Amino acid sequence: LAIKDMAGLLKPQAAKMLVGAIREEFPNLPIHVHTHDTAGTGVASMLACAHAGADAVDAACDAMSGTTSQPTLGALVGSTTGTELDTGLDLAQIQSLNEYWEECRGLYAPFESGQKTGSSDVYHHEMPGGQYTNLLFQSTQLGLTGQWSKVKEAYATANRLLGDIIKVTPSSKVTGDLAQFIVANDLTEQEVIDKAEDLSFPKSVIEYFQGYLGIPPFGFPEPLRSRVLKGRTIEGTDGLTCFEGRPGAQLSPYDFEAARGKLTEKWGGEADHAVRDVDILSHAMYPAVFDEYMQFKHEFGHLSFLDTRTFLSGMKVDQELAVNIEPGKQLVIKLIAVSEPDRDGMVTLQFELNGTPRMVQVQDKSAGTEKVSRPKALLSVDGSVGAPMPGVVIETKVKKGDKVTKGQPLLSLSAMKMETSVTAPVSGTVKHVEVTNGEQIEAGDLLVDIEEN
Repeated sequence: LAIKDMAGLLKPQAAKMLVGAIREEFPNLPIHVHTHDTAGTGVASMLACAHAGADAVDAACDAMSGTTSQPTLGALVGSTTGTELDTGLDLAQIQSLNEYWEECRGLYAPFESGQKTGSSDVYHHEMPGGQYTNLLFQSTQLGLTGQWSKVKEAYATANRLLGDIIKVTPSSKVTGDLAQFIVANDLTEQEVIDKAEDLSFPKSVIEYFQGYLGIPPFGFPEPLRSRVLKGRTIEGTDGLTCFEGRPGAQLSPYDFEAARGKLTEKWGGEADHAVRDVDILSHAMYPAVFDEYMQFKHEFGHLSFLDTRTFLSGMKVDQELAVNIEPGKQLVIKLIAVSEPDRDGMVTLQFELNGTPRMVQVQDKSAGTEKVSRPKALLSVDGSVGAPMPGVVIETKVKKGDKVTKGQPLLSLSAMKMETSVTAPVSGTVKHVEVTNGEQIEAGDLLVDIEEN
């Protein structure tokens, strides 16, 4: 039996009661406990589980442990050495391994979330450890800098609105998307319920209520679900508003060979191997991510031979780098100079390749960019449709002169893996579409003007 405490809510006494009760009822059942150390009680809780009869508990190497990761391995091993729970692991050897991971973690420092300490408020918001740091970064990217405490409180609110659901990928993402939506639009719990028919919820929230993740153990909360789904149908079905039971049971069989043919036609010439089964599975589950990965390989080639620091941070002027591209073949690269961007945003790089001078020009995508000032939606005008959150326009579905009905999708926005379908708040005629595909917008920017009928 695996007990997965993804938010680290299992306190020592509760852990002792839970594992002890299971062990008493099932004396021969293997019990494995997994937790996160967000509140800082992970070591104490795992020791309590062990004393109560757990056979295995998860821990992380010291350099990678604590906060939203797992409890520290060294502490667990040291605490049980010489007792009836002695793990048999050598603490000195564990420390040698830890030295490697300390250095390795330093290479990935730019990706650290910035979290410095534990946070016992997890007992209130119940955010899974794996999501905590991701959401902290996403909130900053969505323009919610300085509002992390509000996002955490909104997470608890979102959890209640969704029916106090089991929060693990992907249901935790639904909760996080709704929490950020609540903060970005300055909504209260009651306002979400009262205005649900008119709000442009994130796509993940709508799909949750449509049953894409299945049916929650205690059912969907009403009247919120009915209001969110009013006038909506599931794309690709004959007017179905919600899946009944397991949604996968209603899917048609996936044609693997047809997918292989399409991928071979699109990417076959870009790979150093034929389309593999793993490529087909990757595309089936994450088509956009797979295409982005293949496009990256098409543009830059294979970069697996670069060391981690160079891949993440690039080279500095006068730095020399030895690259083994295949057995017996080494390239020595030295960066000589980097010019300022010209008026077209092109930067000239001067370098040596095995002692031979070379020069290449690359586009500096940050050069010459100016912040576009956009008109804001008028809150007092129902037909003035504003962006509910910052993001990128990925699809516009209407044009000037189109007749639209209340609740009809107007365009789709995407930001930090969160997609939002913006719908018409009123019925009428589209006077103007202010944005086009690929444009970056901020919360409140005018997207579409609708003249009410």
